[in-house]
Amino acid sequence: MQDINQTIIIIAVTCLVSYIAWQNRQLMERLIFWSPAIKQGQVERFVTHGFIHADGMHLLFNMFTFYFFGSFLEHFYRQFFGGAGFVVFYLAAIVVAMLPSYFKHKDDPNYMSLGASGAVSAVLFAFILFAPWEMLYLFGVVPIPAILFAVGYVWYSIHAHKKANDNVNHSAHLYGGLFGVVMTIILEPRVISLFFNQLFNPSWLG
Repeated sequence: MQDINQTIIIIAVTCLVSYIAWQNRQLMERLIFWSPAIKQGQVERFVTHGFIHADGMHLLFNMFTFYFFGSFLEHFYRQFFGGAGFVVFYLAAIVVAMLPSYFKHKDDPNYMSLGASGAVSAVLFAFILFAPWEMLYLFGVVPIPAILFAVGYVWYSIHAHKKANDNVNHSAHLYGGLFGVVMTIILEPRVISLFFNQLFNPSWLG
C-alpha cells in the first residue's frame, strides 16, 4: 500500500458511504452506532458508524480537517503494518474513541452516534505532536497555533461533555485525541523530545 494515497481512499469511501446512507434510511440505521445492536453481536457498528454522517456540513468539516492533517500523518504511519499503518491507525481510532460511550450507554436504547470525529481528532492531535506551532485556521479563516487550539479544544470538549446539552459526542473527540497521542508515542517514543523541543523553541522566535 506504499504507493496508494490512503488519506484520499478513506475520504472517498467515507463520502460514498455517507451519501448512499442519506438515500437509504435502512442502511443508515444498520451502520449507526447503537449499543443494543452491538450487545446482540453487531460489533461491526464500532467501525461502520465512522463512515456515515448526519449531513453534508458534518461530512465536509470532518473530511476537510482529516485531509489537511492526514496527508502529513500518513507519511509517518506508512512505516508500520506493511505500509497499511495509517489505515490501521484510523480504524482503531474510530473504535477506541467510542468505547467510553459504549460502556456509558450500553443499556440505553435511545443513544446513537455517527461520524468520523473521533478518528479525525486522533489524526489532529497526533499531528500536533510533530508540529505544535503549526498555524491552523479556525473555521477556515482565524489563524491559531496548533498547540493553543489543542488546549482550547480539550477545555471546550470537557465543558460541553459535562453540560451534555447538544447532540455532539464530545467524549469521542476527547478519547480519539488521546488515542492519537498515546499510539503515536508508543510507536515512536522520540516524538516526545521532538514535541518539547519544538514547543519551547518555536520557529517564529527565530
